[in-house]
This record gives sequence, structure tokens and C-alpha cells, in this order.
Amino acid sequence: MVRISGRRLGAAVLAGMLAAAPFAAPAQAQQGKTLRVALLTGIDHLNPFTAELLAATQVGRLNYEFLTLPSAENAQPTGGIAESWSASDDKLTWTYKIRPNMKWSDGKPLTAKDAAFTFTKMLTDATARTANGSYVTNFDTVTAADDATLVIKTKTPQATMTALDVPIVPEHIWAPIADLKDPKTDTMDVVGVGSGPYVLTEYKPNEFVKFKANKDYWRGAPKVDSVQLLKFSDAEAAVNALKQNEVDVINRLTPTQFDALKGQPGITTSEAPGRRYNEISFNHGVTTVDNKPLGNGNPALKDIKLRKALAQAIDPQTIVDRVMAGHGKVGTGVVPTAYSTYHWQPAAGELAKFDLAAAGAALDAAGYAKGPDGVRTVPGGGKLELRLAGHSSRPFDQRTAEYIKGWFKDIGVTITPELVSDEELNDRTSAGNYDLAISGYSTSPDPDYALSLQTCAQRPNAEGKGGSTDNFFCDAEYEELYKQQLVEFDPAKRADLVKKAQARLASQVVNVVLDYDNVLEAYRSDNFSSFTKQPQPEGAILEQMGYWGYYGATPASGQAASSGDNGSGGGSNTGLWIGIGAVVLIVLVGGGVILAKRGKSADDRE
Repeated sequence: MVRISGRRLGAAVLAGMLAAAPFAAPAQAQQGKTLRVALLTGIDHLNPFTAELLAATQVGRLNYEFLTLPSAENAQPTGGIAESWSASDDKLTWTYKIRPNMKWSDGKPLTAKDAAFTFTKMLTDATARTANGSYVTNFDTVTAADDATLVIKTKTPQATMTALDVPIVPEHIWAPIADLKDPKTDTMDVVGVGSGPYVLTEYKPNEFVKFKANKDYWRGAPKVDSVQLLKFSDAEAAVNALKQNEVDVINRLTPTQFDALKGQPGITTSEAPGRRYNEISFNHGVTTVDNKPLGNGNPALKDIKLRKALAQAIDPQTIVDRVMAGHGKVGTGVVPTAYSTYHWQPAAGELAKFDLAAAGAALDAAGYAKGPDGVRTVPGGGKLELRLAGHSSRPFDQRTAEYIKGWFKDIGVTITPELVSDEELNDRTSAGNYDLAISGYSTSPDPDYALSLQTCAQRPNAEGKGGSTDNFFCDAEYEELYKQQLVEFDPAKRADLVKKAQARLASQVVNVVLDYDNVLEAYRSDNFSSFTKQPQPEGAILEQMGYWGYYGATPASGQAASSGDNGSGGGSNTGLWIGIGAVVLIVLVGGGVILAKRGKSADDRE
């Protein structure tokens, strides 16, 4: 049973009043062939080698073409820079034929040498492996036989060679850069040369990212002239901007917002199965890739008996029913139900069911006795008090934190929610400075990426670079299953190994997968008649494994002839709305969350 204090309720009412008040401004007409997208999550880097947050990886998908990418139709591999590919009989050598006459946005030719440079850089520079290093761990050599032929040799067969989710960068821009941590790698001088359907033109942190259409894009120029990602720190402000015709598309809607937008004039809503999992991550004594202790997690969480008891006190069904209002599915493993071939559905008894009484009894048996105040003590002394980190901008995190706090109080464990910005949350979790974290990742059609996030090699170095880990997991049995699935080309056998790996991960209770959110989106159908969804016909518009939604954006009849970017950051009133949103957020955080406190995970990482 979740308990909401009077102070928290008062804060929520205050927040609702303040959020509603400023949005009585007159509607603003859409600014022509510019697609304006509300951005609700943070951007850590534009540098595609180090960009880990989901919004940042979406920037890379628009700006750079990939060797291959999942198709819009069914997410099966389709050509990108590579127009064809083949494997040797032993599957250790892969040859990719590069599409002819491709060019970078500065007019330089795009060849196999650029792809060879990108992958070789990842092999030789730990920082270059930060975002997507798992894809090259098994690579032996990468060479450009000529401008049209890329050859990759692997140490062992690798089943993911047509699913390498790595943006290909221009060698002539990136080769002179010795330090990929240099801030200049996030500037237009470096990232302003691309090959995707849109090319980066301007970036102002926490305000906007702008692109222009790549008129020479090999698939053909997009139907719109420019794209603007407009940052909103508050979801309600973004929803009101959509209503007022200040943005064209929004996602990450809460169930309440989604339902409220249905039937609104000029607005169409869209719901699709999601590719993301939400989880509670336990700091189980995390370490770097060199097995050095990292961060300040509560050492009590090294005890798997404690973690199992806490996991039994978390009810994913309630999260789906109450937090997501049924717009999602209960979580089990790290491969969502949307990818049913590889999704793990545990057998009866394989995962402990939600049971507060059983969780309490397990804590008693493990020596975590309750004190006179009802709070348990850790064997050896000290109260069992834990921090729970999460995103301050996500209603999901805010509500989930309250449920967790209530459930844990019922079993004698004190939880202190610490909801912070996306960037701070990412910094905290990457440095191991958390006890519990509300986290999650968006996954790929191929299960390798989701599984790789739990491997030893993906733990970062002491600087937080060199890998992208979910839970700092490092387990010999899991590693063996991971390696076996990577070299298995028989679909059924591979699926079995993938499911066994997820079961092993769950058995060690370094996380609890809560749910798989449905994608809740809405767009101005008076401005845009359609978007290319993935998969078709009823998939997601934004945050795809590719750029299809942006590339296929089709202006509504009568909208295509008007002018595009007015250079003001997204329409004359958009800056105002952003400012209003920021003010609302400040009040919400200052007046709401702080009041309630006296009540990351990673950001939405890709």
C-alpha cells in the first residue's frame, strides 16, 4: 500500500495549478516545412562515439548513415552505406560492398575507408567504445580493400554482423582528433558533417538541436526542409505546446496525457508496443572493468539474500496497472515482449511473486531484524536505509518511487527518493554512486545489444568511459551463455541461449525488470498527414531503430509550400513555451518535489 502524505498531495495540487496557469496563450501557426519535435530527455553528447542517452543516439541516427540498419517494415536488416554483404563459409570474414557515389554533406566522397576508420578507431581507442563497444569486442581486423569494399574479420563467428548499430563517421573530419573526450567533438565543426537524411546545423544545450534536410541523401531528400528537437524540461509544458501548435510531435506521454489528447482538434494519437524496459537496478557492489570497487553504494546490497527479499517486495503488475494505466506489459527479462522470439517468460516459480509477508520473513531469516522504530538493522549494525535514484523529469519515476518507498516501508526498509536531472542521474549511476536506481534501456531487434549491457567487458573504466553497462554485472555463467548466443546462427538454438542468459541474470537479482512501456505518441495531423512507423503498420513514430519516422514525415496538404526554419528556435513562441516550461519545472521541483522529499539509472539510455 502506497502512502501519500498530505504535504505531497498539497505539492501535487500546487504543481497542477502552476502547470495549467501559463498555457492560455493564443495558438501559433505551424512554421511550414519544419518538423518540430518535443524533446523530453537529455542529450549527453553529439559525439556518436560517446553519446549514450537515448535522445543523443537519435541525433546520431539522423546525422549519420549506418552500414546496415533495421528496416521500417519489420526491423530486418536492410542496406545503409552497404548495399550488399556476404560471409565466408566459416563466417569469420564479412565483406560489405559500399554503395557507390555516396557523399558527405561537405561534398567529400563517402567510401569504405570511412567505415574502416570508424570501426578501427573503436578497436584502438577505449573512449571510442563508450557507446557501442560491444559490437566490436569480437572483431579481429577491419580493412578497406578498396573504396567500395569493406572487410571485417572476427575472432569467432558473430551473429550480429548485419546489425552493427554504429554510426559511420567521416575519416577526414575525425582522424585528426586525438582525444575523443575533447569538448570540440560536440561542436558543429566536427559533427556538422554527416551522411544521414538530416545534417546537424545548430545545438544549444538544454534548448534545441537543429538539422537541415540532406538534399543529396542517397534515398532521396526528405519531404521537410528542417527538423528541430526542442527541449522541454516538463512534460506538461510540451503537451500544451502541442495543443497550441508550437510543436508537431511528442512522445513519452503519460497515460493521462495520452488519453486527454484523444479527439483533440488537429491532433492524432498513436500507441505501439515499446522496445524499452524499465527496471530497478541494485548497486550490488559494482566494479570497473578492471574489477576495482566503484562508487558509494550501500555494502549491504552485496548480500543476495537481501536483494531477493527486496525484489519480492516490488510488484511489477501494480506498476503496469497504476503507473502506466495498463499501457504496457509486466517485465521479466531484458528483451521486451515486442521481440517475442527472444523474450524470456519464466516458468512457474522461476521468479518470486510479489509477497510482502514473504519478503519480511526472508529478511528476518537473513538477520535483518526490525528495531523498535520498525526499521530493520543490517547484521553488524546500522539501519537498513537506502537511496533510490531516478529522473526528476519522468512522471513514471516519480510515481514508481512512491510505490517502492511504500512497499519497502512495510517490510522495515527506509527508502529516500533522490530524483535528479537526466545528466546527473547518468553521472551518478556511471560512477556507482547509488543504492537503487530507476533505470532502463531501449533495445534492438537483435538481442545481442540488450544482453551485452550485462557483460563484464561493458563495465566502464575509472573515468566512466570504455563501455556502456546497465547493472555492472559480471558473472561467469552469464558470460558463457552470452558468448554461445553470439556465435550461434541457428535461430531456435540462439533464442534458447538468449532466454537462458536472461534467466541467469534474473537469478542473481542485480535488477528487477518492471515493465515494457507502450509507446504513447501524438502529432499535429493538421500539419503532418503521416509518418513512417517501425514496424509497420502500427509501430512507433519516434525513437525507432533508424530514422524512418523523421525521414518519412509527410506535410499535410496545404502545409508543404510554406517556409521552413525561422531561426528562432522553433517558432516565435516556442522559446516562450520553453521558458514557461522551465519556470513551471523550477516551481514544481522547488515547491513540489522538495516539499515531498521531506519525502537514474541511467537516463533513458539506448
